[in-house]
Amino acid sequence: MSTVATTDPVLTPRQATPISLRGRLQDALPKIVLAPSFVITLIFVYGFIVWTAYLSFTNSKTFPSYALTGPRAYQRLWRWTFESDPPSSWYTSITNMAIFGFLYVGICLALGLLLAILLDQKIRGEGLLRPIFLYPMALSFIVTGVAWKWFLDPGLGLEQTLHHFGWTSFHFDWIKNKDFV
Repeated sequence: MSTVATTDPVLTPRQATPISLRGRLQDALPKIVLAPSFVITLIFVYGFIVWTAYLSFTNSKTFPSYALTGPRAYQRLWRWTFESDPPSSWYTSITNMAIFGFLYVGICLALGLLLAILLDQKIRGEGLLRPIFLYPMALSFIVTGVAWKWFLDPGLGLEQTLHHFGWTSFHFDWIKNKDFV
């Protein structure tokens, strides 16, 4: 019996190659493209959430007031919601919202799972079930398109309405003008 000597390959560290300008730009391009959306979302979603939370700790009513009062508004809401007799309308609203949310999510999940299982099976009447399930989703886009077509139509939409109100110099015919379409 002979033995064969095996040697593990020697791994050498890779030589660091300088990345070209084009390579750096290709790596940075997704970040550059997504940065404006990220900043806008950061400001207009999360910034306003923080702003609303800050205002909830002030004595603001209709207009913002910047004098901090602490959690006093939350304490009043807690007392009014849970410690009033009879229960407040806020408590009733929270209860109804919880029940509705639980039932809505539960029924939607169950119905969606049932429809997904049925559409995945080879059952009789599948050709009838698919259009019944899928046409309402397509129909909403069709109705929206027709509504916008009516709104933008110079003969019966925005232009016609403004002409009836007396603004006869208003022209909104870019949807029918061959030079603009």
